Amino acid sequence: MRWRGGRRSGNISDRRGMGPVAGGLGVGGVVLALIGYFVFGIDPTTTLSVVNGAGAPAAESSGVRGAPDDEAGQFVDVIETSTAEVWTEVFAQAGQTYEPPAAVVLYEQSTNTRCGTGQAAMGPFYCPADRMVYLDLSFWDDLENRFGAEGEAARAYVIAHEIAHHVQNLTGQMDKAQRLGSQGAESGAVRLELQADCYAGVWAARAEGASGGAVVLGPDDIAQGLAAASAIGDDTLQKQSQGRVVPDAFTHGSSAQRMAWFRTGAQTGDPNACDTFSAARL
Repeated sequence: MRWRGGRRSGNISDRRGMGPVAGGLGVGGVVLALIGYFVFGIDPTTTLSVVNGAGAPAAESSGVRGAPDDEAGQFVDVIETSTAEVWTEVFAQAGQTYEPPAAVVLYEQSTNTRCGTGQAAMGPFYCPADRMVYLDLSFWDDLENRFGAEGEAARAYVIAHEIAHHVQNLTGQMDKAQRLGSQGAESGAVRLELQADCYAGVWAARAEGASGGAVVLGPDDIAQGLAAASAIGDDTLQKQSQGRVVPDAFTHGSSAQRMAWFRTGAQTGDPNACDTFSAARL
């Protein structure tokens, strides 16, 4: 994957090294978060609300705003900037103006968000209340060692997927998903996640053109993205954790569905092809 030399907007809030937030979740909250994210694929913002009590917003942590100096931080910065270039182009074609997320927050262990206390155990997540993406970079180790999804393109897919949730927040798709339910193979939650996978594919297809060739994903990179999508399908995670598949508990879609919708976005480069809410078959 080509990304070095890509533009960097500095839309990063770097909270690494600040240590865990005071009054964190504790062992019980971490366990709940692990069960919610890795086993059932529950939207971390839902888990956050539960473990923080009545969904009370936590005070935001301060961080260093700007372009990180380390390679891992630079990678996130370039990918976030690339997604902004793509979605600015897409929105402009529809006569609209794209507003990037307020920041991508890099943190370690735990951090405050307006959705509650974020924990590394939850994996990357998007908080619609503050319009920020949260990422503990230790997740890259989980992605490779636990889920078997290797390579920079797999990491880029994860970032693009979370940015896609921001796009859905801007376009009202999140509100639509809430009205259609949070669990089940045909639920609004599944449709929302599959659309985010498709949008991640749209980014992959259009990144080279929008970045002037600075960010390029080839066929092997698309394969890495597909591998990442497959590794975190509900059926795959359920088989690993409980030995059986329970479609009624799906919140993200099966591995096959996640791969199919990411492929749709990557092959068409057209966000209109990502209308999972109208699709007769997911």
